[in-house]
Amino acid sequence: MKWNSFYPVVMSQKLEESKEFYLSNFGFSLTFEAEWYVSLINEDTGNELAILDCSHETIPEAYRKTVQGLILNIEVENVDDIYQKLIIEKNSPLHLDIRDEKFGQRHFITSDPNGVLIDIITVIPPDETFKEQYVED
Repeated sequence: MKWNSFYPVVMSQKLEESKEFYLSNFGFSLTFEAEWYVSLINEDTGNELAILDCSHETIPEAYRKTVQGLILNIEVENVDDIYQKLIIEKNSPLHLDIRDEKFGQRHFITSDPNGVLIDIITVIPPDETFKEQYVED
């Protein structure tokens, strides 16, 4: 099967606030906007994200809820710069403080206006105990 695209759609009760959060903090721009749905793209990476009003009629009624149990990972060149911007300057929620992980990440976890966790990551060399677990081409 050939895929044309794959991207997350965050169901939200705060569509406008969520749109502005992703536009102003992660380099996204709009590709489509309606009062119930926005589609975003990061031109540098080609990554896409959509935000959907969770009460919209296209969602089966039993599932018209905000999202839970999801973490969006965003890999960046310098996690410390993003930490400074989001946590120190903008006072975004901090759920896991910035730290280095033995499995090869320097990261912190914040959240968007919907409570969706966002793990901001810079890849670093893994500890010797984790190197064997990486599958290399």
